[in-house]
This record gives sequence, structure tokens and C-alpha cells, in this order.
Amino acid sequence: MRPEEIILEAKKLMKQKNPKFWHVIELLDDLQIKDNSKKAGASIEKNVMIFGSVFLEKGSVIKSGTRIEGNAYIGRDSIIGPNAYLRENVVIAENCKVSNSEVKNSILLSGVKVPHFSYVGDSILGECVNLGAGAKVANLRMDNATVKVDFFGKRVDSNRRKLGALIKNDASIGINACINCGTIIGEKCIVFPGAFVRRSVKDNRIVKR
Repeated sequence: MRPEEIILEAKKLMKQKNPKFWHVIELLDDLQIKDNSKKAGASIEKNVMIFGSVFLEKGSVIKSGTRIEGNAYIGRDSIIGPNAYLRENVVIAENCKVSNSEVKNSILLSGVKVPHFSYVGDSILGECVNLGAGAKVANLRMDNATVKVDFFGKRVDSNRRKLGALIKNDASIGINACINCGTIIGEKCIVFPGAFVRRSVKDNRIVKR
């Protein structure tokens, strides 16, 4: 599946009441990338390691110390690094920033910022989501059971051993916040620094602890 099609499917989730977002993450298993990393109209600094199929849109910047393991798609004018680690099956839309952080099997819509020492795995981040320094998204239960998604009181089994979070458009996550696996964070939510988000949060809410 083309990355543009996956981005479109992720955008549709943002207005759904009970989005079964893991079905969109599963589309990443069929991500089709035509590698252009050797001749892209992107800026690639020294000491960058690229493996597998990686497509870099015009204007994207890959900074020193970054490791990218395809399949991966980097959108126009996005900045990756320094010292970022992108693992398999990552789709990053335009105008995003990822540095000193790890992203794996995830979709980042336009304007997302994951700038400082964060982990995002098996997740979807909506437009203009910001993760503060040290914010983490869990994607694995400690008992290795399948992840249940909290639909605001009703729990639905995703049948996936690894599943992170859906963070909707314009949400802001404070420094050192932790987001439990199978969590949905609504549009324009604010999560305070150091908070542990145990269950899903509706739009326009504030999570203090």
C-alpha cells in the first residue's frame, strides 16, 4: 500500500468516535516503498545509516547520527535527527520533526514533533501533536497478553501483542509523560508533565496525573 494511502486512512480516524486504529497500523505490513535514498532531493548529512527501502520527499533533512531501517517514508520538509532511530514500517508526513528519539511501526501525520528522547511504537500521532522531552508511548503489556483498547469504559481486544496509542490532532504531551498501551488521547488534549495516562481521554481534556 502506498504511504499516501496510509496517511489518508490515518486522517479518517481523527473524527471517529471509537476508532479501531490498530486496523490502520496493520496496513503498514503492506507498505510499498520505492527506494530513492541514493538520489533523493533531500539533504542527508554525514554519518547517516540507511537500510532497506526508504523514500525521502523533496526538502526533507536527515541529520547526522540517524539510523533508518526501511520500509520508511519521510514527507516533504520533515527533519529527522540528529541521532534519531527509525525502525521498520514508519510513515512520516510533511513538516514533522523527530530527533534523539525512536519511532517504530507508526504513522506520524503532518506537523508532529517528537524532538527529545521519546519512544513511539505501533502508534498513530495526529496532526501537530507534540511530545515533550522524555514522553513515552508503551506498546507492550508486562504480561505479554494482547492489548485491549479502552473505548471510554468499554475494552476491546485488538488481538495484537504490540499496540501503542492513537493521539489525535493538536494534542500536547508534557515532558516525561507515559501513555499506556491501547490508549486513545482526544483532540486538543493536554497531558501534564510526568502524568501517567492509564485510560483513554476524550477531546479537549486536561490530564494532570
